[in-house]
Amino acid sequence: MANFASRTVQLRCFRQYLCSRALNQCSSTQSSPPLRFCDHFSSQSIIPLRPGIRTPMMHHRYLCGTTAKPDSGEGQNSGQSSDTGKAVRGGPVSWLSFFLLFCTGAGLVFYYDKEKKRHIEGRLLQINAASTAVKVGQSAGKAAIGGPFNLINDEGKNVTEKDFFGKWTLIYFGFTHCPDICPDELVKLAEAVDKIREAKIGVDIVPVFISVDPERDTVEQVHEYVKEFHPNLIGLTGTPDEVRKAARAYRVYYMKTEEESSDYLVDHSIMMYLMDPKMEFVKNFGKNNDVDSLTNGIIEAMKKYKH
Repeated sequence: MANFASRTVQLRCFRQYLCSRALNQCSSTQSSPPLRFCDHFSSQSIIPLRPGIRTPMMHHRYLCGTTAKPDSGEGQNSGQSSDTGKAVRGGPVSWLSFFLLFCTGAGLVFYYDKEKKRHIEGRLLQINAASTAVKVGQSAGKAAIGGPFNLINDEGKNVTEKDFFGKWTLIYFGFTHCPDICPDELVKLAEAVDKIREAKIGVDIVPVFISVDPERDTVEQVHEYVKEFHPNLIGLTGTPDEVRKAARAYRVYYMKTEEESSDYLVDHSIMMYLMDPKMEFVKNFGKNNDVDSLTNGIIEAMKKYKH
């Protein structure tokens, strides 16, 4: 019995030793995984009670880390399954996700274009409806464009609107130092005048150029300028006040740019005004009209006037 008690004390000491050793191993690393109880059977723990008699296997339970390597086949299988759960190496975007992203972007672009076209078509329908409604009420009267003026022509003579009575007149406002727009518009005007004469409709038209830069556009300057475009083109200038009155009568906007030197520019409306033999406004033509549309528009207006 004394021998059995001694063995029991040794067994308790051995178990305490194993537990303290396991705790020391687990606490040696800061980021160590949580501890768990592990059950192991060992043949070394067989303790004889009597001579010739052995005890069954003793069951030791102690703390150990989760990082302990399993020595059974089941542990190996669990290791393999844990490997299969890891992310496959490669880029952050796979081909499938890239394809889905591309399809989504293409769908959004298609939807945006479709909605934009639908919106534009709706606006066009609204504009057409509004223009139709305006045409129904044409009896409201003519536009308040045109009026009296007192200017000087390129030959130095005073002229008024009464000097153009009995003639169709096509008026354009500009300035002789204009770099590109005015020359383009005057070339278009001159070609339209020649085409109207070639059409032989029995009506001629007088082209008129009115300067909005009276400080620089003298009579001589205007005369040299207009003759470069058409021999029948009449140039008009005058005092700043008279030019302002004429521009206001025809609803023409003009304004100087910043004057850093004498070589300044003038912002102005780009418009041609067709006036009938009574010097009343008939129709206006903008920069978007080419020579053919300008010519046809003038001829059509003249034919309507005759009837």
